[in-house]
Amino acid sequence: MSEGPAREHRLVLFASDNYAGVYPAVLASIAAANGGFAPAYGDDDWTLALQERMREVFGDVDVFPVFNGTGGNVTALATVMQPFEAVICAETAHINVDECGAPERFTGGKLVDLPTPDGKLTPELVRGALVGSGDQHHVQTRVVSITQPTELGTVYTPGETSALAAVAHAAGLLLHVDGARLVNAAVGLGTGLREITADCGVDVLTFGGTKNGLLGGEAVVFFRHDLAERYLFVRKQGMQLASKMRFVSAQLLRLLEGELWRETAGHANAMAQRLAAAAASVPGVRVAYPVQANAVFVALPAPVTERLLEDYRFYTWDEQTGVVRWMCSWQTTPDDVDRLASALRDAVASA
Repeated sequence: MSEGPAREHRLVLFASDNYAGVYPAVLASIAAANGGFAPAYGDDDWTLALQERMREVFGDVDVFPVFNGTGGNVTALATVMQPFEAVICAETAHINVDECGAPERFTGGKLVDLPTPDGKLTPELVRGALVGSGDQHHVQTRVVSITQPTELGTVYTPGETSALAAVAHAAGLLLHVDGARLVNAAVGLGTGLREITADCGVDVLTFGGTKNGLLGGEAVVFFRHDLAERYLFVRKQGMQLASKMRFVSAQLLRLLEGELWRETAGHANAMAQRLAAAAASVPGVRVAYPVQANAVFVALPAPVTERLLEDYRFYTWDEQTGVVRWMCSWQTTPDDVDRLASALRDAVASA
């Protein structure tokens, strides 16, 4: 019986950081919040403390806990745009590929997705997409949205984010950041969270926690008070208002306290670097994108991928190029990484 769970652990290990469990300190925070009664819908002490802590971290912001990343992204965008408006994003962006059309359905707007070589938008790409302003036959661009880190594991530097904010603001647009793994980006860049958001001119942020050890919880952060005025109502209508919000807020608060996120994300990033280095040393294996957070993309011959999938679960990112994705988490161990690296070497040798 004991071999079953162990094998299953190996099978799903590198599929996604969502597969990891709850970080022990975060789990303890949920238990601590469970004592007695507390006001519902965000009037509890944990949510108030989270708002104060978020302001210490990001500056003078408005903070709203939500259940999940898609809900956070959709409600954030729905608050700042009209149905006749558009969002510029990368072709590989999570809001474009992995949210089942939810942004377009619930905002009524349009996603203008742009091809990129590395998952990152550039000022030149954004400028090239700014067409039809004032023309009643065209959607009107309202938001530039970036994923930090990108879906390819690459990271926007503070300079790159600032340049995009400058282009957006010059055109009267807003800059939204999908930060499901924002803490991994900060660790990879060696910065704080404010340095890659508020200091760069970001207007709206979806701050992620679930992929970094939370049971479930994200937050929508507005860096301008006027943008947040309608959010209470959009969040409720968007089914993202938690009645027992203390349990969501307690998790986010613990992640920020003492910068626990540096521990969770730092470990995940370090395991990705270890895995990338091991993979790069195997003949015939190519690391497809720079490893700047906790994702490793490698190009493998088809027989090697097939052999590895017998013992591990992960996603084939691009069938034409043979690129697969391995994700590391706070729960990934050096032994886990070394086992996969050994299996990779064996698979290449047998192929």
